[in-house]
Amino acid sequence: MKHLNYLFILCIGSLCLLTFTISSCSDDDEPTPSENVIQFSATDANIQATVEAALINAQEDDIFEFEAGTYSFTSTLSLDAVNNVTIRGAGREQTILDFSGQTTGAEGIKVTDVSMFLISDLTIQDTGGDGIKTKDSDGITFRNVGAIWTGEVGEHNGAYGIYPVLCSNVMIENCYVKGASDAGIYVGQSDKAIVKNSTAEFNVAGIEIENTTNADVYGNTASRNTGGILVFDLPGLTKSGSKVRVFDNTIVQNDHANFAPEGNIVGNVLPGTGVMVLSTQEVEIFNNTITENNTMGVGVISYVVLEESYDDPDFNPYPTGINIHGNTFERSTNIPAQTTPIGALMVVQFPDNNIPDILYDGIVSPDATGADSEKICLSGNVNARFANLDVANLFQNLSMDATPHDCQHESLPIVEVTAP
Repeated sequence: MKHLNYLFILCIGSLCLLTFTISSCSDDDEPTPSENVIQFSATDANIQATVEAALINAQEDDIFEFEAGTYSFTSTLSLDAVNNVTIRGAGREQTILDFSGQTTGAEGIKVTDVSMFLISDLTIQDTGGDGIKTKDSDGITFRNVGAIWTGEVGEHNGAYGIYPVLCSNVMIENCYVKGASDAGIYVGQSDKAIVKNSTAEFNVAGIEIENTTNADVYGNTASRNTGGILVFDLPGLTKSGSKVRVFDNTIVQNDHANFAPEGNIVGNVLPGTGVMVLSTQEVEIFNNTITENNTMGVGVISYVVLEESYDDPDFNPYPTGINIHGNTFERSTNIPAQTTPIGALMVVQFPDNNIPDILYDGIVSPDATGADSEKICLSGNVNARFANLDVANLFQNLSMDATPHDCQHESLPIVEVTAP
């Protein structure tokens, strides 16, 4: 009898629980919210106006989804001051945003003053200016995005493909860039940036990190650019760069003619450059495969070499704290045609075309203290020949003795970003 009482109580309890569950799911309660997806179709004859209106009226957490197809635009698409927005396609080769008919605007897509922005799975092509620009924003991700110029490359192409500037927490992954007249992937005046597992080819600079702090560049392939990967500091900008790691990249056959417009700073990059460090502090270059970059495998250069004046009392034109270790070099003597004064000097200086793999201009700050932290350090590089060019004295005291640079700085910290 006691067991029957327990069974009765258990059944009553279960019935009450069932009644409560049914009551809690009544029509008076709100359903679980779903994604707010705004979809676009390539069959829309007024696609420019449709997308412009959608972005102007964007709300937080909106997802703008482009179905597979080619979309033609004539002016810049802009998103401003709306957080947690996603723009996505059906795949990098399936969704094409074509700006070949662009008549207004300096970019294909421009995103300003946002946080937690994601763009993925599409390609921007043939923009009149830059491909995709994000500015003054925090938490930016470019994932599986293409930014390309089709046809023969030239100075008429836009400057930058993927272009975050004045941003923080930037993630660029699995992207493809081609044909930029400055840099295919460019991260400028930013803090905390990762560029990984991407491909850059047939740009002036494949990947450029400029005046940026705490950046990791790894797992990328840079090929057939004028210069593969650049780490630059320039005067007159909002911040200086430091703590940049370039590692585990394949940097091969960057031998394209330099097609930057006249006056552009990357117009100084020698055809045949693998990695170039200009004026930046604390750069670590390691575990890269650097092959067939036949003018300069890795170059460490002072801004003084460019002989350009500047009015910036805080700018340090001398690279210091550069750590080059564990890289593998291979090259032939087939030097590409040189279009810069320093390139021409290099050919004269090495008439047999046997230019060393790691080049240092040898220019030291008059205020240098000789501290270990200031040194250009080389260690554990495979098949690497070195030259201190003594550029300040036009190669008079050129030295191929790497002994003064036989050192290694402490490894820089891993960069972590907060982004969608």
